Amino acid sequence: MPERARTILVVEGDPAFCSLVSTALSTHGYRLSIATSGSEALAAMASGRPDIMLLGLELPDIDGIELIRRVRTWSIVPIIVVSASAEGTDKIAALDAGADDYLSRPISVSELLALIRVTERHLAYLAEGAPLPRSNFVNDGLAIDYAAATVSLDGTEIHLTPMEYRLLCLLAHNVDRVLTHKRILREVWGGDQDGDLASLRVLMGTLRKKIEADSSRPRYIQTHVGVGYRMVSVSVPAAT
Repeated sequence: MPERARTILVVEGDPAFCSLVSTALSTHGYRLSIATSGSEALAAMASGRPDIMLLGLELPDIDGIELIRRVRTWSIVPIIVVSASAEGTDKIAALDAGADDYLSRPISVSELLALIRVTERHLAYLAEGAPLPRSNFVNDGLAIDYAAATVSLDGTEIHLTPMEYRLLCLLAHNVDRVLTHKRILREVWGGDQDGDLASLRVLMGTLRKKIEADSSRPRYIQTHVGVGYRMVSVSVPAAT
């Protein structure tokens, strides 16, 4: 149970699924706000200021992707999508629209709770407007010293190209979050997206060879096929 019970806005058009998720969350000490349509969700966002939104894409009035876009015009509230759709295009569209993570049904309650805990860690860093502390990043044996722009693995410094370093830092700044190919290309290659997917795969391959003991079975950077990549918390990352 979190130290301070956070409010989760559950936006879901399926009453049975909404009841199931709400019961699970309330049992674990979270405060809940319920919206069964996009318009209700927007009203709840404006009046209640929830800490996290849990969103089902299948709503009776507003498309879930469109709802994410609207919310992102004025709010940075973390959004976790839980959708009955198995279409990879929906997952990519939701993440590109501004969702922080995506679960496909049927879901595991333990997996949902784990994602919420990850989100709470990010919220804790951002409490009272404090920026994410980014002098150092440590994830088990992998460490980044942002001030010195150096990377080490198990205490030994490794040499990365500028592009490899930018890619690693982007993933580290978003630890435990899936970043789409489109976002990585935009942020690593620049606003005009000079890179392409093939270039990204090559770059990821060379980075993995340097930071993974076995690049064919990566430990730190997880591939989400057809979507993008995620830096995994091998241990709880520290930033000091």
